[in-house]
Amino acid sequence: MTQPPLAIRLAAPRGFCAGVTRAIQIVETCLEKYGAPVYVRHQIVHNQHVVRDLEARGAIFVTELDEVPDDRPVVFSAHGIPQAVTMEAERRDLVYFDATCPLVTKVHKSAARYSVAERMVILIGHAGHPEVVGTLGQLPSDRIALVESVEDVMALDFPADQPLAYITQTTLSVDDTATIVAALKQRFPEVLGMAERDICYATTNRQNAVKTIAPDCDGLIVIGASNSSNSRRLVEVAQANGCPDALLLSDAGELDPDWLRDKAVVGITAGASAPDILVRQLIDACGESRELMVEEVEITREDARFRLPRGLEA
Repeated sequence: MTQPPLAIRLAAPRGFCAGVTRAIQIVETCLEKYGAPVYVRHQIVHNQHVVRDLEARGAIFVTELDEVPDDRPVVFSAHGIPQAVTMEAERRDLVYFDATCPLVTKVHKSAARYSVAERMVILIGHAGHPEVVGTLGQLPSDRIALVESVEDVMALDFPADQPLAYITQTTLSVDDTATIVAALKQRFPEVLGMAERDICYATTNRQNAVKTIAPDCDGLIVIGASNSSNSRRLVEVAQANGCPDALLLSDAGELDPDWLRDKAVVGITAGASAPDILVRQLIDACGESRELMVEEVEITREDARFRLPRGLEA
């Protein structure tokens, strides 16, 4: 018996944000200006498809600066870097371009401003994530502390008269941090913090779009890398908002056709570092065995654009 059509709810916004677009453009423009190879410290964004495409065009991805020759340009990834990395690049007189997302840079500036005001800075984020490593590296280790949970907040031990402030990893949303922020304010009523408008708009928009479609879906697929924090959060948002059968796939090749058999409505979105072609390929894969009815559900339109660094602008 022929299966009925499969309804696809396509979340919007999805995929590349302005910070990711800018970071990729920086590498592409460096390749045009300086020729290959151009070195990139860490993955420019967390997506292997993007990385492989840039590698094919002459980018070389490295872990640390000591892998970069003195005579070649280097790009720093969108996640941000510790100040020590910039200082080392300047010491070696390297040609470098910082692709740190401007919204991450804004967090770095907030950390510096709080520290100058003699406030101990508390960073809400995930240990080991490149953005968190970069933000921790903006201040001396005795001026910034990382918390990942309410339990971490309860374990903080500061003098009673220590002024405090908190900042957050940009790929978390207001919802992600609400309980931690509440715990901070309960323990330290005088703590200062970032305004909601300082949270990454792209993270918030993508999560809100998933919240909108999830209750009507039998299943939901997030296209994104397993090491992409914002992509993993989208799965969690779907599961917490009425669609427990949510998956994270890197591309259409990971789709199990059997997973679709009992589905009538499937939601699709993509993390902020996933190119939209991967979404199109996933839709095509869904349509190999079922007629599709595709509806895009747009909750807002993004028009942010970030300028390229000085020296790369047209």
